[in-house]
Amino acid sequence: MSGRPLARRFYARDSRQLAPLLLNKVLVRGTGPDRVEARIVEVEAYAGADDPGSHAFRGPTPRNETMFGPPGHLYVYFTYGMHWCANVVCGQAGTASAVLLRAGSPLVGVDLIRQRRGHRTDRELCAGPARLTQALGITGIDDGTDLVRGTIRILDDGVPPPSRPGRSARIGLREGRGDQHPWRWFVRNDPNLSRTRHP
Repeated sequence: MSGRPLARRFYARDSRQLAPLLLNKVLVRGTGPDRVEARIVEVEAYAGADDPGSHAFRGPTPRNETMFGPPGHLYVYFTYGMHWCANVVCGQAGTASAVLLRAGSPLVGVDLIRQRRGHRTDRELCAGPARLTQALGITGIDDGTDLVRGTIRILDDGVPPPSRPGRSARIGLREGRGDQHPWRWFVRNDPNLSRTRHP
C-alpha cells in the first residue's frame, strides 16, 4: 500500500469539517516487517471550548496540552484505566479541536495486528478506538507525534471519502456532555465499525 501523507494545511480546519474527510484515509505506523496500516472507517469530532464532551472544555491541563498545539499532531490519552485512544489535532493552535479515530479496516501487517490483539476475530481487530490503538501499537509515548513527518502518519492513497457517510450522535457520552451532537461519521456497512447497528 502507498500514498502521500496529508499536508499540514489539510488538518487546519474545524474538527467537524475534518472528521468526515478523514474517512477512507490510511493510518500508518512503522516500516518494513513492522509496518501496519488500517483504513479509517469511523471518527468523532470534538470541539474544544464549545463542546462539554471534549477533554479541552475547561481549558488546558497537563493531560490535554497537545490538543492546544498546532494541527497535524496526535493526541493520545488513557481512558478507563486500561485503554489508549488516539485523536487527530486540527484547527488552529489554541483552539483544541480534535477528531477521535474510532475504527479502522486492517490493510497491511494483519498478522502483527492479530498478535497485538490476542488473535481476536478479524472483525474485532480494529473495531473501536482502543482496539485501533492496540492494533497499531499506539500508547502514551506517541502523544504529540507529528502526523506529517513522524513515525505515525495518515496517508491519502486515492480512495475518496464516502459521498454519503453514515452519521450519528457520538458514542459513550453522558447526558449533558454533548451526547446529542451528530458528530460521529462512518463508512456505511463496513464490517469493522465499533457499532454495527445505527439509527
